[in-house]
Parts: sequence; C-alpha cells; structure tokens
Amino acid sequence: MPVKIRLARYGRKKVARYRVVVADSRSPRDGRFIETVGTYNPQADPKEFEINIKRVGHWLNQGAKVSETVKNLLEQDHFKEKLEVVEKGLDVSKANVERKPERKRKPKPKAAKKG
Repeated sequence: MPVKIRLARYGRKKVARYRVVVADSRSPRDGRFIETVGTYNPQADPKEFEINIKRVGHWLNQGAKVSETVKNLLEQDHFKEKLEVVEKGLDVSKANVERKPERKRKPKPKAAKKG
C-alpha cells in the first residue's frame, strides 16, 4: 500500500483549513486516512502550522512519501533539525529552532477597465 503524507481540506466554504494526514495514495483528498499528524491554517496571520514530529518521522522511516506542499511546509518549519533534536531526547522548545519567515509576495497588478 503506497502511503503519502498530504493535506486534507476541512472547514467551511471559503475558510480553508487543512489537516496533515497520512493516507493511502489512492484515496481521495478528503477521503479515508490512516492518521492525522498535524494541522495547517493558511488564513491566519502569521500562518499556523503544527505537526507531531515523532509521528511524521515514524511514517517517513516506514517509507511514506511527502506531497510537494507538505514538503515545503516541513522545510519552512525546519523539520529535519527538530527531528534530530527529538531523536536525541531533548525538548524542541529549548533547541532554538524557529520557523522561517513567510516570503513576501508582490501584489497582483490590477486589470485595466474596459469602457
């Protein structure tokens, strides 16, 4: 069974929130999953991203593949450094590993009015 760590959408219309789930790669996006390992709220300021480091590390050791979006979120959150700290038996909050700042995006140009 090919397993993936990916996002599953929940929340009401136009207020997207996501769960980081471990799921069979053949199941639909919001369908059946094996385990919830975190959450992601892109509409908060700053964006909220929380994961269970031990469980994600466990699934990666079992051969789970990570989706592109979750991979980017994990890199931004310094997941590898945090996993090393947890495997040594230390507390992540004392390790001085902080999340990378969000990148600033340019505002979209406004379209010219046709008249």
